[in-house]
Formats: sequence, structure tokens, C-alpha cells
Amino acid sequence: MIENTSLDDFYQRSNAEIPDGIAKETGHFNVFETEKLYDHTTGSRVMPYSRRDYYKISLIRGRSRAEYADKVIEIADNALLFATPRIPYHWLPQDSQTGMFCIFTANFLTRQHAGVALDELPIFRPGALPAFELTPEAVTELEYIFRKMLREINGDYAFKFDLLRNLLLELIHYGQKLQPMAALTSTHNAADRISSLFMELLERQFPLQASHQRLELRTPKEYADRLAVHVNHLNKVLKAKTGKTTTTIISERVMQEAKMLLKQTDRTIYDIGYTLGFDDLAHFSNFFKKHAKMTAVSFRS
Repeated sequence: MIENTSLDDFYQRSNAEIPDGIAKETGHFNVFETEKLYDHTTGSRVMPYSRRDYYKISLIRGRSRAEYADKVIEIADNALLFATPRIPYHWLPQDSQTGMFCIFTANFLTRQHAGVALDELPIFRPGALPAFELTPEAVTELEYIFRKMLREINGDYAFKFDLLRNLLLELIHYGQKLQPMAALTSTHNAADRISSLFMELLERQFPLQASHQRLELRTPKEYADRLAVHVNHLNKVLKAKTGKTTTTIISERVMQEAKMLLKQTDRTIYDIGYTLGFDDLAHFSNFFKKHAKMTAVSFRS
């Protein structure tokens, strides 16, 4: 099971403090010095393979390895690493690490501030390589931005969070001007990660018990985008692993949920179909009849 790491989890594990006044602001933001945050007595610096509920930008100094669904990025020395809640990843340091990082939620930097939604920015789009190798000069420039963030967040300036938003945007645009690092790919390991992640994303959407819930990911392309892989590659991996197409796997799971809702709830067939991602009753009825060889009404009775 892939872990989901919330902001509360982050603060509990790292023993970090929430700055005074931040709860009064829209969204959440914080910045840290890596080497001062973790307990050196345990030596535990590995970030588990998980889906985080927040964005993160890290200035990394020291060898490390970042693993995504189908990408492995070896960081030899200095790098700028971007992380989005949409894509799970695993970060593993190879030796002692120094650097700084900031975390923030989407509502801290809204369309009003950035001009576009965060996931519309090139650096956070599915499929983008989120790691950038840095020259010593770039490290100096980025460290200056991070340290200015640290000074401001601990200061008492009334509009410090507006200033921090500007500094955050400066970091994002700095990264978007850099050349992404090349990714290494281990076919066997990447295929395992993609297959596992796909099944995890699929199962995380169920059960759909409340009428206000709705299936978020419905098509192979939507899953591929979330995993930051090409849809053809996802199809190829799943076909090799399961003998089934991506569409078939999704349809079978949707049918399983449809049958459960029809038998165990008194919700209308239209409501069930809408919950499962069908915009009209006819579409859901045809889908159900095709896979069950009977109508939804007949199955329920």
C-alpha cells in the first residue's frame, strides 16, 4: 500500500515547528534547513515512497536518488527537486545531505498569485522531469532565496506571506529555466512500479459510498497522466503484467463497484451511474449491459 503523507504527518515525523501566525493565512507554507530538521541520532533521512498532500521544492547538496513511476534520477551533487501531490516518489540519500527546502499547499499560491493553477505550470505538469542539476553559481543564488524565505517567515513583517509568495514564484521560475536532469530507467523495476502504482490509484477511488462522491480517474489517459507516463507505455506494462488492457482493468473494477451499489444500496441507477463517472443514464446502462450481459434493472431485482 502506497503511503499518503499529510502535513500533520510531516510535522510529527520531523519535529518541525509551525511558524506563529501561519494558521491565520490562506494556505500553508514553511521553509527549513535540511540538516537542522532531522534527528541525527537515528540517521533516518529516507523519505518513503508516498503521495504527499503538499508541494515541495528542495535544494539538495549531496548524492541522492529519486524514484518515480518509470523514472530514476541519480543526483550526483547539487540539484533542485520539485515535488507535486499528484505524483508519488521515493527519495533516498546516498551520503550526508545538506540544503534547504520549502513546503506549501495549492491554496497558498493560487491562480490569483501565479497567474495559472499550479498544475498548469510546466514544472508541475504530468510527465515533466522535476530534477535539475545545479552549477555552484546556481546553488549560491538559490540558497540566497531560501535563506531570505527563512528570515522572512521568522520575522514580524505584516505582509510577510505576500513576500514569501513572490519568493516562491521566483524559485519556480528559476527551476523552469533550468535544463532537466536525464532520467535513468530500469525496465524491470519501472514496470513493477507502474503496475503497482496503477492498481493503487485505481483502488484508492473505492468504495464510493456517499452520493456526493464521484470517480475521479476514469480513462487510461487520466491514469497515465497521474503517473507521468505515456498512455501507450501504461497499456504495454499492464498487458505484460496482467494479460489485460488498461481499459479492461478499469472497466472490471467499475463493474464490481456498480454491482455492489446496485445490490447493497437503494440509490437510483442514474445516481450510481453518475457516481461511477457516467454523465447520462443511457451510457451507464449500455456499459453495464455490455459487461454483465443483463440490464442494471434486471441485476438489481
